[in-house]
Amino acid sequence: MKKTIKRTFRVSKYVIYRETLVDYREHFWSFLGAFFGIGIIAFLQSHSLSATENVFLIGSFGASSVLIYGAIQSPLAQPRNLIGGHVISALVGVTVYQIVPDIIWLSAPLAVAFSIVLMQYTKTLHPPGGATALIAVSSTGKIPELGYWYVLSPVLSGCIILLLVALFFNNITPNRSYPTHSRLKKLIKKKHEHTHKMKK
Repeated sequence: MKKTIKRTFRVSKYVIYRETLVDYREHFWSFLGAFFGIGIIAFLQSHSLSATENVFLIGSFGASSVLIYGAIQSPLAQPRNLIGGHVISALVGVTVYQIVPDIIWLSAPLAVAFSIVLMQYTKTLHPPGGATALIAVSSTGKIPELGYWYVLSPVLSGCIILLLVALFFNNITPNRSYPTHSRLKKLIKKKHEHTHKMKK
């Protein structure tokens, strides 16, 4: 029993130590990725929409940025989850709003609950997706008027911008690798190898 407690304490101490290590280079690339990802979306919004229409820059993109730039190894931060989670949740949110538009106490929980289950079912779980579904049913003004266009823009177009920026900044150094396991990663690796051969 005493041995087990000592071992548990040792393991816990190691995990806590690793989790609290500060890697300034990692933070630097996370900062740049988030800055440019959100910055591009905000720039496009400020040049294409009036100041009162906060449509292109939705709140759930901020939460996605935490994952795809700050926790790049997380299964929830992978491209499939980012795009699939947001798009599925947006579809659910708009559909629920079409069915029960004026009953917020019913539409809000339905949108979030259905989006979670569908993300789980399609293996595209992405926590900010719940917010994307909620925005579709709880926003006032322009977003409800968009209907299913909301799925394409701002949701899909914004996700693609965030992903492209993530693919650049999360693979800029040998210590960072994104996505973790996929064909996309193999493609990026081949491109890097090809570039190195051309330089030689």
